[in-house]
Formats: sequence, structure tokens, C-alpha cells
Amino acid sequence: MRSGTSATTAVMPFMADPGTFWMYLLSQAFGWSALLWSWGTVMLGLLLSGPGPGRLPVPRRALERWHRTTSLTTMALMAAHALLFAAELVRYEARLGWAARLWSAFADTFVPGWYDSGTGRTAIPIGQGALYLAVPLGLLFYVRHRFGPTAWRRLHRLTVAVYALGVWHTLLYGTNVWYGEWPRTVLWLLQLPVAVLLAVRLLRPARRGERLAPSGPGPGRTARRAVRAGGLAAAAAAVAGILAAAATGHDGGRARPPVPPAGPQPGPTAPHVHEPG
Repeated sequence: MRSGTSATTAVMPFMADPGTFWMYLLSQAFGWSALLWSWGTVMLGLLLSGPGPGRLPVPRRALERWHRTTSLTTMALMAAHALLFAAELVRYEARLGWAARLWSAFADTFVPGWYDSGTGRTAIPIGQGALYLAVPLGLLFYVRHRFGPTAWRRLHRLTVAVYALGVWHTLLYGTNVWYGEWPRTVLWLLQLPVAVLLAVRLLRPARRGERLAPSGPGPGRTARRAVRAGGLAAAAAAVAGILAAAATGHDGGRARPPVPPAGPQPGPTAPHVHEPG
């Protein structure tokens, strides 16, 4: 911000004051930390569920411990990201009374569909979906004995969808990667090993019971093959799309304006004035 190169202030020039908007900046920092830790926990989970753990120099038990730790850390960082965003909204809405400020900040941050400004109409519900799925899915590990390991493993596979929602939320709403510049390209490229490991895990799962026989009838085998084929197609499409986006530079980023727009205009991710309707 001090050097004038901040993408956040290029999007929202009225926020070029770190001393005032420090809670928003901390919210950004916690959000990015959550995304990086979730990348780590998904990578560890795919390594554990694919064919690779036995070939790694780290014992499987250590990988499982790291996976649990990164999962809990991710949930804490996501919560801090949301709470600091809410705190910034409380500070920003100074024209309202305290009760109205608290309710408005809570609803904008935690109630899907309430935030009504700019890109946040889409991006914030996506982020809320990631948070509201991540917490129960992460904590179910500690009570998995109550409903059985098979049911827990099936639910736990949804964590890949949670991670995808987090990445989608960031690409739509992260002002650090708002423009089509190298940070956005790096974010896209970070998804390449996730997509590759997902494809490997679908082709060669670590658990013998999840491997499909090459032929022969069986209850649910056709449906499992169809789901597996769909997942492989999605992973292959993701790899191709990521490579194409990185190579061409057409990755959904916007062009940085040569001169930031003047005036204290509500930005797409900033504390905002509610729009009618």
C-alpha cells in the first residue's frame, strides 16, 4: 500500500490506509493462510488415500497426524478470517447504532445471500459454504466410531469440494489476485498437483476395498465405475484448464486500471453501503 502497488487499493482506493483498515487486512491474511493450510491438508489427504504413502520417507502415522493438525488449523484460520471481516464491518458501519451494526455485520458475514454488494453476492455465499462444510467434516473424525468408518470415509471425501469452494471464493473475491498478474497465475498453478493427485487417487486408491475389479458383476459396481469415471474426467479437465490458463494468461483476471478510480466508492470486497433490492 505504501509503495502504491497494492492490488487491494487498486480495486478499492479508499482503503489505502493500513492504520484504519487493519482488521480487513488481517482478515485477508487469515483467509490466505487458511487457503494455504487447506492446500496442505488436501495434499496430505490425497497422499494418504492414494498409492503413495508407502513410498514416502515419512511414516504413514506422521502423515496422518499432520493431516489432522492442518485440518484443525485450517478451520481456525477460516473462522478468524470470517470474524475479522465481521469486525471490520462493525467498525465501518459507524452511522448505525451498536445493535444494528452487530446484526448487519453478522448477517453480511454469516447469513448466505444477505451480503448485497458487487461480486460479494456470489463470492461470499461460496466462502460461507466452504466454512459451513469444513467445520463439521473436520470434526466428524473425532466421533467417526459413532456411525462407522465407511460412512465417515464417504463424508470425508467431500473435503475436496470444500477446498474447491475455497479456491473459487478466492479467485472471485481475493483482491490480491483480482488482476491477471503473477499472483493469480501462481494460485492457478498450485491447483495442478491437487488435480494430479486426485486423478491418481481415483485410479489407484490405497484401500484394497475401494479398488474395482477389471470385470464382473457386483452390487453397486456399475455406479461406482460411473462416479469414478466422472471424477477422473473432472480431474483431467482441471489439469488441462489450469495448464491452458497459465500458458495463455486468460485465467479470469481483470486488467489493472492505469489510474485507480477516484473517490470513496464501495468496492466489490470492502465494507459497503447496502444496495436496494
